[in-house]
Amino acid sequence: MFRILLLIACLVLAIRSGADEIDLTALSIEDLMDIEVGLTSRTEERLFDTPAAVYVLTREDLIRSGVTSIPEALRLVPGMEVARLDANKWAISARGFNGRFAQHLLVLIDGRAVYTSFFSGVVWEVQDVLLEEVERIEVIRGPGGTLWGANAVNGIIDIVTRKASESRGGLVKIGGGTEERGFVRLRYGGMLDGDTDFRVYAKGFAHDSFVDADGDPAADDWAMGRVGFRVDRQLGEDGDLTWQGDFYRGDRGQQYRLPTLIPPYAKTIEGDSRLAGGNLLGRWRQDLSATSDLRMQVYYDHTEWADTLINETRDTWDLDFQHRFSSGSRQEMIWGMGYRFTRDRFRNSPAFSLEPERAGVSLYSAFLQERIRLWPERLQLFVGSKFEHNDYTGFEYQPSARLLWTPHPRQVFWAAATRSVRTPSRSENDVRVLNRTLPAGSLFTDSPPTLVILAGDRGLEAERVLSFEAGYRIQPREGLFLDLAGHYSDYAGLRAGRVTLPAFVEEPVPHLVELFPATNIVQGEICGLELTIDWQMPREKGRLRAGYSHLQIELRTDTQRGPLDVADEGGSPAHQLFFWSSLNLRRDLQLDGVFRYVDRLPSRGIDLSTREIGRYVDLDLRFAWRPIDFLELSLVGQNLIDAPHPEFNNILVDFVSTEAQPGIYGAITWEFQR
Repeated sequence: MFRILLLIACLVLAIRSGADEIDLTALSIEDLMDIEVGLTSRTEERLFDTPAAVYVLTREDLIRSGVTSIPEALRLVPGMEVARLDANKWAISARGFNGRFAQHLLVLIDGRAVYTSFFSGVVWEVQDVLLEEVERIEVIRGPGGTLWGANAVNGIIDIVTRKASESRGGLVKIGGGTEERGFVRLRYGGMLDGDTDFRVYAKGFAHDSFVDADGDPAADDWAMGRVGFRVDRQLGEDGDLTWQGDFYRGDRGQQYRLPTLIPPYAKTIEGDSRLAGGNLLGRWRQDLSATSDLRMQVYYDHTEWADTLINETRDTWDLDFQHRFSSGSRQEMIWGMGYRFTRDRFRNSPAFSLEPERAGVSLYSAFLQERIRLWPERLQLFVGSKFEHNDYTGFEYQPSARLLWTPHPRQVFWAAATRSVRTPSRSENDVRVLNRTLPAGSLFTDSPPTLVILAGDRGLEAERVLSFEAGYRIQPREGLFLDLAGHYSDYAGLRAGRVTLPAFVEEPVPHLVELFPATNIVQGEICGLELTIDWQMPREKGRLRAGYSHLQIELRTDTQRGPLDVADEGGSPAHQLFFWSSLNLRRDLQLDGVFRYVDRLPSRGIDLSTREIGRYVDLDLRFAWRPIDFLELSLVGQNLIDAPHPEFNNILVDFVSTEAQPGIYGAITWEFQR
């Protein structure tokens, strides 16, 4: 691959004298502050004027960083917790409670919720888009349930792709290297008629395996293929209609440790997991006036997940409607309603089962939010609430109040108070998992081996949290931006495993069975702060960004903590720090470097058998050369320091975590206009 890159570079250099140079500099700080985001109010507003801890990654950011997946892109967001469990699985959260099955973060792709009702989290390895067609990734750290509903407790992420009219022409990108063994991305867009644009794409990749704790290759290689389309039609001057869809299929490798009743009390099984699915979405918008509009969205999503333990098929239908209008010059209202129905089908295994194997769940929702301009151009108040009815806990409400004070056009203070809930998932109600076997003598002297079983409970209540936030943004001078946010949250009814008396079983060998049913017994507080600094160098030489986050978690329970405790203090780093330097060496040369520091994660689990994850540092580098306006050659190095190293341990489903390795890949990108 590198020889091919070198050969193409030489050929292009020979013809470069006749090519036009293009401006590769990023948006100015002022332009970035003017980017319109929609997560905090469900309608577009300037990023600088949002009363929440918001951060945006632009298309240019994604390209210049050299990331190849959405999870890796989220490492660039201050305060986000992103850790790899193996080559194809991640633990991602914001402001605590991180894990493979993290449940306090809502993720959207073009407004389509991609969390699964199976465990109220995100299967990150199947959430993929063509990164070159992403307009922006909006991230809110903090609660957003007032507008977006249950499970938007600690944060919201929305991946927004570009309109089809912005993708006219074609794109071909191919590359490969040591870890990214090979990938190809194809896109073509054009006009169907004067009012209709379209885009189609296809992509595929193969990722190499990581290594285990002994440095030997693991069985966690990964390959996926995906195709998709988008059609946008303009309905006169005041409306538009969008259809889009994606379809994917792939395989990922992994190793499970299944409990046994004889030494060494576990056996490791290798096996591929088949992942497949697709979605179709339609969205309609109609402007009624300059201050009023209607929006409606409907989508269908189908997923399949089959491996050694889990065999699931899931279908989801979702309908969402909203109306925005003004009431006088000082008030703006937005309200809406929604309905979601999810149906699943499981095929149980001896180690992992759900009863019943088939289930359907409905969710009804409505929301209302009012923006009141208390002092025009200076002071605004946002008040509202989300109302939901689900099949697990019935009626839930999530009110919020946010205040935005703008004493100066370059200075903003904001504060918020919010009540959020996280409703139980299908697995928390109905699951039964053989978690692990504790060796003989673990519970008391001469005790036989103990089989630990995690179980759901249909009596679970919703987890509740009261959150208080405050923030300050300032642009002290041209090209410099600072953002500071602090938060405190009081949690009640967090899920944990209730300790029960073990039962003695004689067959097939004498052993104890200890059942840990889920229950709401944990309370606690989380507080922290997040700081972002963004400086644009003079004369378009580049951009420097830095981010720091601190998190403190204190939890307590009225009984002994069990292994099902996802509210584990050991799952989130206390300190995170990153520096990102984007340099324009020449108008045709770019150099980007991202340095990260992640604090340690203490050992955790029922018997503290999982090892402590030590603090680590990472460095990613990207060098890109654009010899002519339609061709770019790039070379990317990832995890260049302190590797291989582990980043996370899983404690609920005992699959083998592996260690991230350094990697290098090269890529060729060719774009042409139609």
